[in-house]
Amino acid sequence: MAWLILLLAAVFEITWAIALKMSDGFTKLAPSVVSIICMIVSIILLAIAVRKLPIGTAYAAWTGIGAAGVAIIGILWLGESRDPIKLISIVLVIVGIVGLKISSVSPGDMRANADSSSTQ
Repeated sequence: MAWLILLLAAVFEITWAIALKMSDGFTKLAPSVVSIICMIVSIILLAIAVRKLPIGTAYAAWTGIGAAGVAIIGILWLGESRDPIKLISIVLVIVGIVGLKISSVSPGDMRANADSSSTQ
């Protein structure tokens, strides 16, 4: 469940970043309000997710999903370059996030593993 909350936090992060771009430096009211609200919601959801996930893993995944998501939206809808190095870099960020997910172990899992190894 913590990973789903983290994913939702990253969606709000992507939304605030795109709204920030559309706000033209906070000079347009509606996208500015959307950006600020999404920033707050994103941080709150991140805080909830780190109750169960290691902070280093959660923060890296949150920023990585956000960065990759914003870069992809920039390419698809905002006319940003599709430079091969940029595309490869986005893929590497996504691979890193998957690696973090696969390697993450919750504190409860670590205690369970320690308990089971001490009884053997």
